[in-house]
Amino acid sequence: MFPNIEPFESGMLAVGDSQEIYWECSGNPNGRPAVYLHGGPGSGCVPQNRRYFDPSIYKIILTDQRGCGRSRPHVAEAGDLKVNTTAHLIDDLERLREHLRIDRWTVLGGSWGTTLGLAYAQAFPGRVAAMVLACVTATSRREVQWITHEMGRFFPDEWERFASVGSYNRKRGLDLVDSYAALVFDPDAAVRERAAREWCTWEDTHVSLTPGYAPSRRFEDPEFRLLFTRLVTHYWRHAAFLSEDQLVGNISVLNDIPGVLLHGRYDISSPLEIAWKLHKSWQGSVLQIIDDAGHGGGAMSERVAAAMNRIALAE
Repeated sequence: MFPNIEPFESGMLAVGDSQEIYWECSGNPNGRPAVYLHGGPGSGCVPQNRRYFDPSIYKIILTDQRGCGRSRPHVAEAGDLKVNTTAHLIDDLERLREHLRIDRWTVLGGSWGTTLGLAYAQAFPGRVAAMVLACVTATSRREVQWITHEMGRFFPDEWERFASVGSYNRKRGLDLVDSYAALVFDPDAAVRERAAREWCTWEDTHVSLTPGYAPSRRFEDPEFRLLFTRLVTHYWRHAAFLSEDQLVGNISVLNDIPGVLLHGRYDISSPLEIAWKLHKSWQGSVLQIIDDAGHGGGAMSERVAAAMNRIALAE
C-alpha cells in the first residue's frame, strides 16, 4: 500500500433532505479521478483508505455516506431513515461528481461499497471509467439470510447468543434483522445499547476467519456501534432497496467497463458465489481469488492497491 497522505481539499456538500455529506480530495489534483465507497453500511472512511491509490496517479476522493462518519446528521443522533436508501446514496454520488466537476471516475468499493458501486455504475455507466471491487456482495435477501441465520451452523454458540438477544423465535417467524432494527430504536437506552453491542459482536464473529483477524476497535465506541447497527439493519432488512438478483441480472450493462473483482477464499461473510456469478456475466471483468484472505485481511489490501495500479495503466 502507499504512504499516508493528507487531503488537499475537503468540505461538506448539501444533498437535500437536510443532509450534508463529507468529502475530501487527496493525491494528484490533476490525476485520474477515483472515488472510494466504504463498507458497512455506516462504516465511514478512514485515512488508511487513501493508501489504496498511487497519489502520483490518482485524484483520490473519499466520502462518508449520508448518516455516518463526518456526514450530518448522524443516524445515531437523528433516527429518521426514510431519506437513507440506496437510491439516495446513488444521487449523492452524482451530486458529488458534478460538484467536483468530474466527467468520469474510477470506482473502488469494499464489502457494502461493492453493492453501492455496482448499483451506481448500473444507473450511470457512462460516468464510470473502471471498477475495483473487494469482498464482493450484492446484499440480496439470500445473502442477508445467510449471514444472520444460516451461518449459525459454523458458530452455534455465538449465534445462539445473537439470536436470543434478537428474540428470535422460529415458530413465530420473526426475522432477526427486523428484530434488531426495532431494538436499536427502543425508547430504553439500555435496550438500544445491548442490541448494538450484540450485533457488532456477531459482526466480529463472522469475520473472524480472516487471516490476521483482530476484533474491530471501532466497535468499542458506543455511538459508532449504534450508528453502524441502525444503518446495517436498515439496509439489510430492505435487501439494499434492490430487487432480488438485480445487480447480477443487470451486470451486462457494465460490459464495456473494465473491472477487477477481488475475493478472499476464506470469506464466509460474503461467499465467493456472488463474485463468481458477476464475473461470469460481466465481459469486462477479471476475478482474483485471494487464497490467504477472508472478508479482508491477508494480502487483500496490497492486492487492491495493485489492482488500482493495473487499472490506471490499462486506461
